[in-house]
Amino acid sequence: MTDKYLGVGYASSQIGFGRRAAVLVVDWQVAFTDPRYELGGLDRLHQARDNTADFLKVAREHGLPVAACYTAYCSSKDMPLWKVAAVRKEFFYGHECTLMDPKIHDPSDFTYCKNAPSMFFQTPLITFLVKENIDTVLITGCTTSGCVRATIVDAFSYGFRVQVLADCCGDAEEGPHNDALRDVGRRYADVTDRASVEAWIRATVNRGH
Repeated sequence: MTDKYLGVGYASSQIGFGRRAAVLVVDWQVAFTDPRYELGGLDRLHQARDNTADFLKVAREHGLPVAACYTAYCSSKDMPLWKVAAVRKEFFYGHECTLMDPKIHDPSDFTYCKNAPSMFFQTPLITFLVKENIDTVLITGCTTSGCVRATIVDAFSYGFRVQVLADCCGDAEEGPHNDALRDVGRRYADVTDRASVEAWIRATVNRGH
């Protein structure tokens, strides 16, 4: 079957890596990884969380900055009009579902709260990335078709080189996961995997960059 996107020039180049990368961790909070919560019983997210946890060990060992976020609100007054029931019921400051997953969290990370799908929207993330001299972001998290995609689009819009680790991103179903990755890969990002990025990290650090 002919891919009409490729036929008119989509996905016509690779973005590649720049000089300095940071890892972005989108919403690996226990709301999505602990079966006690409404959104926490999705196996595809658990596997992506475990892959992210192993990847973060490599990234931290090699000195890459890590920015991680969770989603929470004061009340329904400062909450957007989410159509996700669990968000409306549980995602409030002080609720245990907003805690970062213990497999993911590390005190050395820059961890903060966001209140919209993108990690960038009205948050201090840009300040952090500028201070760290970052030109490349390595994106992990959940969900692929939601907050991960929003973060990818904003990272692209701010001019960063965007690398998305497909096996470190999770969604409720395979279809939306694959569709989102295929689409951002046509337009905004390189879609890669944990093993490839770990190899790049090791090679880059060994070169002294």
